[in-house]
This record gives sequence, C-alpha cells and structure tokens, in this order.
Amino acid sequence: MSEHRHDTHPEIVKRLKRAEGHLKSVITMIEGGRSCLDIAQQLHAVEKAISQAKRTLIQDHLDHCLEDTIGALPHEQRHSIDEFKAITKYL
Repeated sequence: MSEHRHDTHPEIVKRLKRAEGHLKSVITMIEGGRSCLDIAQQLHAVEKAISQAKRTLIQDHLDHCLEDTIGALPHEQRHSIDEFKAITKYL
C-alpha cells in the first residue's frame, strides 16, 4: 500500500493522542475508586476526541480523495456530492 497523507493527519494524530491521555486517566480513575460522575466526564472527553478525529478524517477523505476520483463536475452535477459531504457531518 502506498503512503497516504493529508494536511489534516497531524491534527488527527493530536486528537487521538489527547483521547489516549484521557483514556489512561479513565483507567487510573477507575482503579483509584473515583466517582462515577468524574469517570463519565472523562469518558465523554475520550468519545468527543475520537469522534472529532473520525469526522476530520472522513471530511478530508471526501474533500481530497473523492474529488480526485470523480474529477471536476459541472455546477449542476455537484449538488449530490455536496449533499453527501454535508450529511457526513452527522456521523
């Protein structure tokens, strides 16, 4: 497989490392007997960081890889592609 990088990949790695740090905190909190509320807040932070990383990756893929594959389209044919890109924000 060839190397595949986009400008957003460093941002994605940063988000995933943040999630990794939060997840390690969750494990430590559970082992230390912290309150469920505190643990739930940290788990929420993990989910949010991973979700943002996934969203950024998918949007970047659509913006670059899909565009490269289908090529330039006339304005009237772009509507479906633009709608598809917009709906991925709700993943």
